[in-house]
Amino acid sequence: MGAGVHRRDLRAGQKGGSAIGNTRRGKGSKCMVVVDGAGVPLGICIASAAPGETTLVDATLKTIQVPQAGGGAARRQPIRLIADRGYDSDGLRRQMAARGITFISPYRSMRVNRPYEDHRLLRRYRHRWIIERTFAWLASFRRLTVRYERDPRLYLALFHLAAALIALRRF
Repeated sequence: MGAGVHRRDLRAGQKGGSAIGNTRRGKGSKCMVVVDGAGVPLGICIASAAPGETTLVDATLKTIQVPQAGGGAARRQPIRLIADRGYDSDGLRRQMAARGITFISPYRSMRVNRPYEDHRLLRRYRHRWIIERTFAWLASFRRLTVRYERDPRLYLALFHLAAALIALRRF
């Protein structure tokens, strides 16, 4: 190297990599996970932290492929989807109803108009702890908690490896 070239000039591009977006606390990625009733991950999607959760639901549901026990076509969508208040959107509720998925999500506290509220369905919301437990299991893998990889494909591969290890522990 010459005396006139500094190492910061050799950097290939902008810092951060793809699938990294701004949050209130800095930069980060968003991991969307779909699990079954036992907490085993069925579908994982990695995206930038900037878009809302409601825009990433469709991409996450496309990652589900559960093979049937007796053979046949793989199951590609769940019967019901339990989500937290961050997914409160009438458009998302209509989209899930059109796909034949029962969408269970409480309304945000500031919502006055609640046309789809059914307290009988919200009884199933108490089972949401299963996904929170799965996120705790995923957080036990340090490479997922602190993102060192710039390439989102490598980061997603580490998530799939962690999901496979979680599935092996459950069976």
